[in-house]
Order: sequence, then structure tokens, then C-alpha cells
Amino acid sequence: MSVFDKLKGMLKGHEDQASTGVDEAGDYVDGKTQSKYSSQVDTAQEKLKQQMGGTGQQPDSPPQPPPQQ
Repeated sequence: MSVFDKLKGMLKGHEDQASTGVDEAGDYVDGKTQSKYSSQVDTAQEKLKQQMGGTGQQPDSPPQPPPQQ
């Protein structure tokens, strides 16, 4: 069992709170880097949310493209 599998087990039932934490962490990184890496941070946030199941997307729906700047 990987560390990520253990984390998913601990977060089960709290996906929305974990998603909020991912958003806040990304906002913190954007603030510290003056949004220099915002597209990479946004991609990482989406991938983490998909892994945790906190995005609200249906499993069969296509992935959303990153926002254009």
C-alpha cells in the first residue's frame, strides 16, 4: 500500500475539505511566487483533486482544459 493510498483512506468522507486545502495551498504558492508558476500550480491542483475525488466531476466526463490567461 502506497503512501497516497493511505492518505486517500484517511480522507475518505472529507473530500470537500481536502479539495479546499489543495486550493488554499495552491493560492499560497501563487502568492509566494507572485503567480509566476500559476499554470503549473493549477494543473497540480486539478490532478490532486481528481486523485482525491473532490472535483465533483462525473467519472465519465472529459477532463476540463486549464483556464486561458
